[in-house]
Amino acid sequence: MRRQRYSSAVIKKFLARQTATKELLATNDAVTKNKAYCDVFINHRGIDTKRTLATLLYDHLSRQKLKPFLDNKNMKPGDKLFDHIDNAIRNCKVGIAVFSPNYCKSYFCLHELALFAESKKKVIPIFCDVKPSQLSVTDNGNVPEKDLLRFESALEEAKCTVGLTFDSLEGNWLDVVNSASEIVMESLIETKSINFH
Repeated sequence: MRRQRYSSAVIKKFLARQTATKELLATNDAVTKNKAYCDVFINHRGIDTKRTLATLLYDHLSRQKLKPFLDNKNMKPGDKLFDHIDNAIRNCKVGIAVFSPNYCKSYFCLHELALFAESKKKVIPIFCDVKPSQLSVTDNGNVPEKDLLRFESALEEAKCTVGLTFDSLEGNWLDVVNSASEIVMESLIETKSINFH
């Protein structure tokens, strides 16, 4: 068996990241007493990604000792839908928006995306089986004009944000989950340094 040798720079970077992660987890333990608190809010279209990418992300982030928010995992019967979700978004540190073919047909998805933008949250887009150029808000006559404007603005902002792309027929689920989780961890570490320095 051959041993891999790592340079001292690689080892230092790894140890620095481990230390930052431990500090972040210690901060999380102190804050988790607030029920609305979560590290990352997973915004998704249930019929497209709840049983696949959204749940895989939730489980992976949970195993990394983070507090992700996913509606079917964090809500229980009797919870006020908008109150609970809006509060979780306002109190999260980072958002993941999983865009999919039916995403823009959902008032709830677009409302959550707009709330990310209005709350100035960092959003990590994942384009799952859809290209950014294919995303658009459709006016079916049921959405108030002010909400349409909010949704269009937030969607344009997200489309202009560098994200991950994933083809569920040909892509590797583990790769996209690991990449997204790594970006979340880096973003949380950045957020911690911005807030505490």
